[in-house]
Amino acid sequence: MTPILRIVLFINFVNALSLIALILNIYHYGKHFGLSDFQTSFLFAIYALSQFIAAPIIGKLSDRFGRKPLLIISLAGTVIANLVVGTASNSIVLFAARFLDGITGGNISVAQAIITDITKPQERARAFGLFGASLGIGFIVGPLISYFTTQISLGAPFLASSLFATIALILTIWTLPETLKEPAPRTDRIFDWDLMKKMLSGFSIPGVGALLMVTFLTGTTFGMFTFGFQAYFLKVLDRDLPSFDLLFFSFGVFGALMQTKGIKLLTKKFSATQIMFMGLFFRGACFILMPVIPNVIYFVMVSLIFSIFNSLIQPMISNLISLNSKPSEQGMTAGLNAAYLSISTGLGPVIAALLVDKNTIETAERVARQTGSAVSMQSYASYGYPLYVAGICAFGVLLLAIRTQRQYNRFNV
Repeated sequence: MTPILRIVLFINFVNALSLIALILNIYHYGKHFGLSDFQTSFLFAIYALSQFIAAPIIGKLSDRFGRKPLLIISLAGTVIANLVVGTASNSIVLFAARFLDGITGGNISVAQAIITDITKPQERARAFGLFGASLGIGFIVGPLISYFTTQISLGAPFLASSLFATIALILTIWTLPETLKEPAPRTDRIFDWDLMKKMLSGFSIPGVGALLMVTFLTGTTFGMFTFGFQAYFLKVLDRDLPSFDLLFFSFGVFGALMQTKGIKLLTKKFSATQIMFMGLFFRGACFILMPVIPNVIYFVMVSLIFSIFNSLIQPMISNLISLNSKPSEQGMTAGLNAAYLSISTGLGPVIAALLVDKNTIETAERVARQTGSAVSMQSYASYGYPLYVAGICAFGVLLLAIRTQRQYNRFNV
């Protein structure tokens, strides 16, 4: 493993810490500021919308001006945004910080472009597997950091993420060389309509558009999962936050093992396209099975199977996108992929919040407070709806990926 790849993997690890801090704590953090479930879902959405606009622009700028300067800007935004979230005094500041994090959120797309710069096509599946594994390691370390830092304050996990982002920023400034060998041709305008058209019509890009659609739809289902999963685990199964942290810790362990060892073994027998299909199938099945039986042991077992196969999807999509992109457009297409993934992941929680029977839950909780009784499990049953719908949609994504494979499956890798 080269020193450059190590730095890139650490940057992705930092991204994972920021993501896990959000997933594990934003529900309770939003409640701390008096936000409803639906309002809390917009903390995902505002980040997603701003990153959707910014990530392709940052990716294109990195094609022209180099990876390093744009990565520095993106990491600086992560440092500041997490610091502001961790010290926020009201919900307005909280939303503003999430917007800042999104508008400078080009870390992933630029990091993926660096991987493309430094690897040969036949090596990229493994490199992107390691890239995904660094995210998995973040899912191992993140829950542990969250568990210990929340003993200090609700905002402490975000401050810890800011600290790690600061370390990544320093490493980037002092040790990361520029990897872009051939800058894209200079144009009169960076923020031109051609880029906006590609953002709005990225699904029609030859060889890449179908993969971007798969990214968008898988991101939407994952966003629905992140909202429904936590509420279902805490409310329906009546578990506590330490148990939730422990479950996510297990996700990280299984996901990292799959991406470091499993992908290496799978690529010897299957193509990247086949591995992606496998991940999509098991993701859909697990989403549907999770809420079938309201038992914590059953739920954990299905969730662990999900974590294993879910870890296959994005590395394979990133690999296929890089293989179908021109050398001068690697940053731009990686940026589009990150943008579609971001906005769809933010859209998912909003859709999930609309599926939940808010009135029944609020009425049951109000009666429980007045009478001093416990809320029945049945009152929280609608928290399982997002998981069912996410599963059905995941199978739809699989069918789409199979039907469009001729557009992107030009490489037997």
